[in-house]
Amino acid sequence: QVQLVESGGGLVQVGGSLRLACEGTGRTFSTYAMGWIRQAPGKEREFVAAIRRSGGNTYYADSVKGRFTISRDNAKNTVYLQMNSLKPEDTAIYYCAARTGVTLSTNYDYWGQGTQVTVSS
Repeated sequence: QVQLVESGGGLVQVGGSLRLACEGTGRTFSTYAMGWIRQAPGKEREFVAAIRRSGGNTYYADSVKGRFTISRDNAKNTVYLQMNSLKPEDTAIYYCAARTGVTLSTNYDYWGQGTQVTVSS
């Protein structure tokens, strides 16, 4: 089991950047594939990005490809989401999540509490 805590959200202008971080507790962090999922007001949760346990492979939703970068540091039990060229439609609560195998869906076993990202135009 792993517990996840996100940080780094906030208010940013269109075209700006933010870096989200998610720290996991426990010695098993490196055994989990990690993902970032977001949920905008009135909408369903949406897959954003995922990374394999080793960090060797990354995956992105088409809507963020080329603008967002997922990475992880297993020594720090932390996964990151670097978000550049932000758009108003990126406004959402961002969750990090963990599961034993990588997925490009929102089907994860463990979730953080979420961090709000607001992009103002």
